[in-house]
Amino acid sequence: MTRTIARRTMVGAALGAVATVAVMAGAASPASAQEIVLRLSSPATPTDQRAVALTEVFAPAVADFASFEPHWNASLFRQGTELEAIARGNLEMSITSPQELATIFPEWSIFTAGYLHRDAAHQVAVFQSGIMDEMKERVEDELGVKLLTVMYLGRRHVNLRTDQRVETPDDLAGVRLRMPGTDAWQFLGSALGANPVPIAFTEVYTALQTGAVDGQDNPLPTVRDSKFYEVTEQIVLTSHLVDLNYLAFSKAVWDELTPDQQATVQAAADEAAEVGRQRQLALEDELADYFREQGLEVYEPDLEAFRARVQEAYLASEFAADWPEGMLEQINAIQ
Repeated sequence: MTRTIARRTMVGAALGAVATVAVMAGAASPASAQEIVLRLSSPATPTDQRAVALTEVFAPAVADFASFEPHWNASLFRQGTELEAIARGNLEMSITSPQELATIFPEWSIFTAGYLHRDAAHQVAVFQSGIMDEMKERVEDELGVKLLTVMYLGRRHVNLRTDQRVETPDDLAGVRLRMPGTDAWQFLGSALGANPVPIAFTEVYTALQTGAVDGQDNPLPTVRDSKFYEVTEQIVLTSHLVDLNYLAFSKAVWDELTPDQQATVQAAADEAAEVGRQRQLALEDELADYFREQGLEVYEPDLEAFRARVQEAYLASEFAADWPEGMLEQINAIQ
């Protein structure tokens, strides 16, 4: 019931925002009459490779007709409320996740499953393949959000403040593992064998420092950028999720752009995503040694044991019932 009410509220807001823009368009075209302000809200830090790439690549590429105004560290909208803000016409851009989308459109939970994407290149191939077109169109039509491109966040690993060695999912039994608050994220934490605890990203450092949680999961660059390594003892290289985000854009604003402006925005988004992706991959190659130098133990557990446990959990779960028929096989077939 909560999901239905939230979805109806957001969809109604999106339709209202589109209607408002349509009325404005009758008097003048905002894209041609004045510079467009593209405000982006995200809980990411300014040093996150996605943030850096958007600032250095996306912003100058659209500067002829739009001003890119990013707000990092969830300083404009609270984490998890960005899509609603876009739907209401109060925000132009955000960096969203399949986990957030799955709270509104259950079929998106397929992209939250552990061990789904093989690597960063596979993510891009899947996004551009066309098999997601129906899902993307539904997000546009019902929520007023256009997903421009896929952004590589990194391989997620378990990061613990305790020193017990973890080899299999059984070794995570009873471990209070911080995971984002959506059902999809919480399920993944359980599938890994841990006891997931929902805590906002901006509160994770303090939660680790005080012992409110025993660990968290994130890609290595995020562990460095947010300094989680200062309050943890080890990193278990589980690689349980080749994590991704989508660059979300207001469909109402998109429809007011000229075709040339739309092409520029799309090309800028793709280029920024690629720059961020390559930088993130390079960082991941360097950071394992960096964390060892900081005194953390960094090692790989029995990945086959984790993979078997996680995949079995998903296939037996209610999430799999929402997945589009045949899509898992299509994803596996994409090279």
